[in-house]
Amino acid sequence: MGLFLTDAERVARARSDLRMGAAVVLTDGSASALVQAAEVLSPERLADLRELGWPELAITRRRAETLKARAYDGDIARLFLPKDAECRWVHAVADPVSDMATPLKGPFQSVREGDAALHRAAIRLCKSAHLIPAVVVVQLSDGAASALDNDLTRLDISHLNPHLPELLEVAAARVPLATHSAGRVRVFRPKDGGEEHYAIEIGAPDRAQPVLTRLHSACFTGDVIGSLKCDCGAQLDAALAQMGTEGAGILLYLNQEGRGIGLANKMRAYALQDQGFDTVEANHRLGFEDDERDFRIGAEMLKSVGVRSVRLMTNNPAKVERMQSNGIVVAERVALKVGARPENEGYLATKAMKSGHLL
Repeated sequence: MGLFLTDAERVARARSDLRMGAAVVLTDGSASALVQAAEVLSPERLADLRELGWPELAITRRRAETLKARAYDGDIARLFLPKDAECRWVHAVADPVSDMATPLKGPFQSVREGDAALHRAAIRLCKSAHLIPAVVVVQLSDGAASALDNDLTRLDISHLNPHLPELLEVAAARVPLATHSAGRVRVFRPKDGGEEHYAIEIGAPDRAQPVLTRLHSACFTGDVIGSLKCDCGAQLDAALAQMGTEGAGILLYLNQEGRGIGLANKMRAYALQDQGFDTVEANHRLGFEDDERDFRIGAEMLKSVGVRSVRLMTNNPAKVERMQSNGIVVAERVALKVGARPENEGYLATKAMKSGHLL
């Protein structure tokens, strides 16, 4: 029947369940496990998990390194949950913001035996839900798996594929802008239920020529409330102003807050920066990579509006490389050096030194 959930719809439901603190059943062939996101785990549900088996806490290698825990599975570490560990211990291991307040969480006993595929998939699911990448996992026997409440979302991890979901343009309208009266906003919605992204078109760009283009990742703090910790708001304003002056251009506003980790995790990273870590170190302590964004989204949006060649406004060589590897010709890199101030001096220095930005 056409009313049954598609793979993408089941993944979207699983993301939502984890965010609310509900459990999800992940399967991989004959193996199955019950999974809960560590940051929203409650004492009651931890007790329920223990009734089903011995819980393990899976974290990324980045987080394991900060805890001095062994990551035998390469990109992740599986930690035995001590019998006397309470829910607050799980939260403390998952969230590095409390490391200074609760420094004595170890020693940790890492799991070496068995397959980590379900744990790895669960962490990927948490990342896509913008949760801290840490999950409590209980391996299920065949009997336990079949006896679980059928209301729980069940997901085969093969459905968590790395392919970019199809983007659909769902709405468009004329929007006069302060920088140019002929503005137009197009809204793109991915078919997997993820965040919508926007293409702001200034004037009538000539598709036969390289189009002045900016890929701008959402920054609530810099774009909306005027944060001085970054240069994002200044870059957004400057890009739109230059497009207005030239009379044409396209700005893609990609909802990938905090380099793709989400606003809540970005605020956690800010809290870590207040403890003395730079922006890259803060992401690593949270369990994320330097940059979790997917620039294929921008390339697909450009193709959808008929653009194949751009003058890309960026200081980030990685954006140039990603665009070109996804079928967009970058005829020119247009520097966008604005927004430097004493409050973000360290941030900009880290971007240059560790992320290769040309500043």
